[in-house]
Amino acid sequence: MSKPKVFIDGQEGTTGLDIHNRLWHNDAIELLTIEPALRKDAGARKKLINDADVVILALPDAAAREAVALLDADNRRTRVLDASTAHRTADGWQYGLPELIATPLDEALDPELYRFADLIRVSRFVANPGCHATGFIMAVHPLVFFEAISRDALLTCTSLTGYSGGGKKMIAEYEHEKTDPLFAPAVYGLSQEHKHLPEMTKYSGLRAAPVFLPIVDDFYKGMAVNIGLHGRQLLRRYTPETLAELYAQYYAGQTGVAVRVAAADEKLYATRLAGRDDIELVIAGNEERVTVTALFDNLGKGASGAAEKNLTLMLSSVS
Repeated sequence: MSKPKVFIDGQEGTTGLDIHNRLWHNDAIELLTIEPALRKDAGARKKLINDADVVILALPDAAAREAVALLDADNRRTRVLDASTAHRTADGWQYGLPELIATPLDEALDPELYRFADLIRVSRFVANPGCHATGFIMAVHPLVFFEAISRDALLTCTSLTGYSGGGKKMIAEYEHEKTDPLFAPAVYGLSQEHKHLPEMTKYSGLRAAPVFLPIVDDFYKGMAVNIGLHGRQLLRRYTPETLAELYAQYYAGQTGVAVRVAAADEKLYATRLAGRDDIELVIAGNEERVTVTALFDNLGKGASGAAEKNLTLMLSSVS
């Protein structure tokens, strides 16, 4: 039996290179490669895209849309995993956050409970989540699912990330062209139009986008995505311990997801899970004010690690 063929379109970028390095020694697949001089040759890319069982798009949004258009009209075999923002809320694309429960609120589904993993396995087009969005959705959707908060809740999210999420240009600025301002945290996305907001809203189950404050700081990788809730925003009375039980129930049986209550006087460092592909949800506070913090690696669970997991799910249904 031949190995499934995988092609990474855009492997020279930060995420694409990381995905390539993860897959290079995977003996279960045949990794298709393109000559460096042909990376922008539409004809060469078109051939590899249509030869692949799965093509991974590690491209800017516009280029990702152009790559999808390179699929032959009669090609019903090649599947696409898009790591860009282009298709995360698009019709016909499955959102690639396997741990989520697809609820009866999704009218296209039977009134049973599915994990997104079940849908990723059989979907032709899968969109890898954004890093900030991953933490926010995994913290908020369980609250909406169990009706601990209203879908009309108005939330604020702060998200601290390492500079590797900004790509090659930002990495060069921090590592080779560093100026005094880069030694301090930088709040950005001040217009409240961050590109992750549509998916954060849609897949959290909220009706309104959160007020979102992303922050980049002087460390390479790692993330701490935070939401805060007043007790009166919760539809029932919860303590940090009972909220942790709620999260544990939602993520029961899911590998790579840990839930715990913060220790007294604990400090949470955004680099805690750097270099790993798992995520930790930490609940802190009291009955009047509570915080939920998602700790993970922006390049791992927030990017290439998530892509690798989604690829594994997609290939599990390739015959």
